[in-house]
Amino acid sequence: MAVVEAQQNSLEYLRDRFRQYYLENDFALPDRFGRREYAFVMFGGKGMIRHLGFEKKQQFSNFIRDRAPQHTYYSSAYYKFPNAPTMQEKDWMGAELIFDLDSDHLPNADKMSFEESLEVVKVEFKKLVEDFLLADFGFDEKYLELFFSGGRGYHCHVKDPMVFDLDSNERREIVDCITARDLIDSAIPREHVVERSNYRGRSFASVKSLRMPSSDEKGWRGRISRGIIEILIDIKNSDDPLEKLAEYGVKPRDAEELSKHLSDERLDRIKDGLLDQSRTLRRFFLNNALRKSAVSLSAGETDEPVTCDVKRLIRLPGSLHGKTGLRVESVTMDSIDEYDPLTDAVVFGDDLVSVDVKQPTKIVMKKELFDLAVGVQKVPEYLAVLLIGKRMALAADLV
Repeated sequence: MAVVEAQQNSLEYLRDRFRQYYLENDFALPDRFGRREYAFVMFGGKGMIRHLGFEKKQQFSNFIRDRAPQHTYYSSAYYKFPNAPTMQEKDWMGAELIFDLDSDHLPNADKMSFEESLEVVKVEFKKLVEDFLLADFGFDEKYLELFFSGGRGYHCHVKDPMVFDLDSNERREIVDCITARDLIDSAIPREHVVERSNYRGRSFASVKSLRMPSSDEKGWRGRISRGIIEILIDIKNSDDPLEKLAEYGVKPRDAEELSKHLSDERLDRIKDGLLDQSRTLRRFFLNNALRKSAVSLSAGETDEPVTCDVKRLIRLPGSLHGKTGLRVESVTMDSIDEYDPLTDAVVFGDDLVSVDVKQPTKIVMKKELFDLAVGVQKVPEYLAVLLIGKRMALAADLV
């Protein structure tokens, strides 16, 4: 009974902190405000409250300040009747193209700390925006809006009018390109035949090799070549090539075999565009170059990425993430390298709060390392909100 009461009191603490934030802060609401559907998850509530529309921004402000929701969402789609009770009755008018990169989608995410995963997912997000959306697809940067999600990753909203009418299948084709799904690796290196003249001027095929595309070629062919060259440089500059190969997921026995093929002469040949016929080399380089260059947009092969959904709900910029207390906020490509969500997205103060920590926790917030043991600890309010939101602690002052 005491545990249930402690959990309820902790939820009340979070609700009070969120309400105070919403009472004290205004934030810009999305364009075409009246054409969006809004949805909320309440502290202690069951399920999601959705199919809501607001004609006036003051109505929305009154709602969020009165109810202080744990999670706040709005639709990437525009509707004629956003508050209609069924999707069919809403009358879909179009939708932004949404990309949601979450650190849970990353390989070995479970082995990373929270702050480490945020750094790695930022690298992936930059790759998505710079290499694919701007370079390959040619979107104008003025149509891209970038956001920290408040939780474990980043969102990109593409608002180019050309994308509004794309259906799910057309959006899936974009996802397939970015994730390299169904990319045929044999189409990347092409068979090159070196001929020699022989008797009476006749030509005979003498040598076959796999020639890589130029590293400055557009699209996946050039991207794969750049990836292979980067991997080569990484291995060659390593003090321990076998250990470096292990980092690329190569088993010890295969690493020893592979290292035998990586002579300086052969490496120079590959850099010059000649990918040797060795199946081991080819499989290693292509698989790792694909993995290095593609972007993870879902948690698994069967997980449907957000991008394909033409009626998706996404976190509202300016709102708070219910599991971290961090703000969903805008970032730019110019500022993203320096952007630190565990400092820049923090909205709560430094007043000390007693929390009952349920598991050993080490985290860096606002440039300060917290190494917490199990039991009652005094931490800044911003960390208390995160720990309680992630169910790693209870609010001890209220137990």
